[in-house]
Amino acid sequence: MSAKKARLKTQKRRDAIQRPATLPQKALMLAGEFERAGLAADFIFSRTKLRPQIALVLGSGLGAFADEFNGATRIPYAEIPYFPRSTAIGHAGQLVIGKVGAIAVAGMQGRVHLYEGYSAKDVAFPIRVFARMGVKAVILTNAAGGIKREFTQGRLVVISDHINLQGVSPLTGPNDERFGLRFHDMTAAYDKRFREMAVSEGNRLGIGMNEGVYAGLAGPSYETPAEIRYLRTIGADLVGMSTVPEVIAARHSGMRVLGISCVTNAAAGILDQPLNHVEVLETAERVKGQFISLLKAVIPRVGEAIA
Repeated sequence: MSAKKARLKTQKRRDAIQRPATLPQKALMLAGEFERAGLAADFIFSRTKLRPQIALVLGSGLGAFADEFNGATRIPYAEIPYFPRSTAIGHAGQLVIGKVGAIAVAGMQGRVHLYEGYSAKDVAFPIRVFARMGVKAVILTNAAGGIKREFTQGRLVVISDHINLQGVSPLTGPNDERFGLRFHDMTAAYDKRFREMAVSEGNRLGIGMNEGVYAGLAGPSYETPAEIRYLRTIGADLVGMSTVPEVIAARHSGMRVLGISCVTNAAAGILDQPLNHVEVLETAERVKGQFISLLKAVIPRVGEAIA
C-alpha cells in the first residue's frame, strides 16, 4: 500500500470516529421514557416468540423461581436497551421469559434500588417496559423485615397496602398520558382479588398466609429500633427498601398488582441481635420451596383473572 493510500485510510478512520451521530442515533438519545420503554420491549420481543401477560419481579434471594420456567430465554439486563443494571447481592440481573404451566411469563431475577444510586424513574423503568409489552399483571416479591411480631423469620406475607417513606415517586416531573393519568388512584394499589387468591392458595398448601402493610424506605442501612417503633405506630407490619416505585408505576399504567414479602429477618429491636444481609439470603434460600410452590399455584389463577 502506498503512503498516500495509507494516509487516506487513516483519515477515513478518524472521520468515522469524529463524525457526529446520525439522525436516528440522535433521536434515540432524545427519546422520552415512553419511547425508551418501547425500544426495550421491542428488543425483548426480538429474542422470544412468547408474549407474556404476567410479569414477576423476584427480590433478594428469590430469583430461583425463574429457573423453573419452561422453554426459557434469558436476557442479561446489560443487553436490554436503557435497562438499569442490578448491583445488589442476591440479584442475578437477568430477564427470563418462559412458561409456568401453559402461561407465558416474564421474570426479573433481581431489581435495582434507590440505594444503588438510581432514580425512582430508573427503578420503575422495567415496569414501564412491561407496560409497553402488553403485560396486564405484575407480581412483585421482596425480602422484608418483620415488624408485626407474628411475622417471624421465614413467613410469606401478602402485601395489602404500603406506606411510601422513600421520599420520591417515579411520577415526579412531566406526565406522559400514554402511560397514565397525572393523578391516578392508589386506593386499590394491591389487587384485592389477587390477594385473596394468594392467601387461599397459601393456606391450601399449608403455608399459613397473612396480609400486612409494607413500609418502603430508601436504605441501604437497616432501620434503627426507634424507627421500627415509629413504623409500628403508623401501621406498618413489614419494612423493606424496594417495591413501592414499581407499584406506583404499575398502577399508573393500569396493571394489576400482587405483592408478596418474604420475612427474612425480624426488624431492628424485635430481637436482641444485629441485622445482616447474609441472614436475608439464607432465609430466602430456606423458604425457596414454599415460595416456588405458592407462585406456581397463584400464577394460573392470576392468568384466569386477566384473560
